[in-house]
Amino acid sequence: MSPISSVKFPFRSTLLLAIIGTFAVFLPLFLMRAGIIDPFTTRIITVGGVNAIMAMSVNMIVGITGQLSLGQAGFMAIGAYSCIFFNLDLGLPLPIAVLCAASFTAFTGFLIGFPVLKFSGDYLAIVTLGFGEIIRVVFNNLRNITGGPDGKRFFTEIFFNREYAFVLTTATLIVILALLMNFLRSSYGRAIMACREDEIAANASGISTFRYKMTGFVIAAFIAGIGGCLFAIVNGLVRPDAAAFIRSVDYLIYVVLGGMGSMTGSILAAYSLTYLQEMLRFLQDFRLLIYPLILILFMLFRPKGLLGMKEFSFVGTFDKIKSKLFPSKQKQEVENAQQ
Repeated sequence: MSPISSVKFPFRSTLLLAIIGTFAVFLPLFLMRAGIIDPFTTRIITVGGVNAIMAMSVNMIVGITGQLSLGQAGFMAIGAYSCIFFNLDLGLPLPIAVLCAASFTAFTGFLIGFPVLKFSGDYLAIVTLGFGEIIRVVFNNLRNITGGPDGKRFFTEIFFNREYAFVLTTATLIVILALLMNFLRSSYGRAIMACREDEIAANASGISTFRYKMTGFVIAAFIAGIGGCLFAIVNGLVRPDAAAFIRSVDYLIYVVLGGMGSMTGSILAAYSLTYLQEMLRFLQDFRLLIYPLILILFMLFRPKGLLGMKEFSFVGTFDKIKSKLFPSKQKQEVENAQQ
């Protein structure tokens, strides 16, 4: 039986995610328009959504594929500048420009993946780190395309409307999460995770480890491209520093704190740390001491992250609530018998 024919579509979990995602979009939107959520908090939530998408991109490589990459910020910068180029220079509509930019970023990841994925562990981390720095230096010198160190502005209608920016970012995050979770439950996703667990055993089982690692790498680049497009749309300005090493480290921190291999954990960590960074701004330079201290304490008492390698189950949570509110007849009979 082919891998495609063995995939079962999880209708129930997807339906629950769609319902919860609808509430996650429209409930905050209602509170924003009612004035309960102020524009500053709206901005933080929107930036947190972009960071969550980048955290999923990093987790696809680090947590799912089992490779250590420190160059995802470079893919984000490629996606951001590509989106501006396709929209402003070529005149493509913004949705088509985003798809083209994400596809171009994925193609770049495909080209880079051939030499890069021959390494593993620390060697792969060093190579991807070098890739990110090369991207930053190249964008710094392509003044006609990127604007040089000053960056390039990208003003759209979404940039001037914080509510639109929130809806776009959150909806994109939910769609990516749904597609990614369904992919990881498929035979292809399980093959990638098999390569993560034991490459020798995977090869012995007939799984092409390089092929599936390349698949994970390209998917991660595609997600980073979408994150870069949203970064450009939300911020209205993209500088070459977007590809800096420190940004890749920030995205990696979200993954480590949330749990390597847990997409929902990475999302939760990305939102939490984004909000924490903004809340500590009143401490000025002292926040650079408190923020790492919190991370160190967290790693000491919760080294596997918030969720470890587990995913937050919407179906499981729904079933638990349902069983509490509407206990089955068999369970009631057992409880009555015990009494």
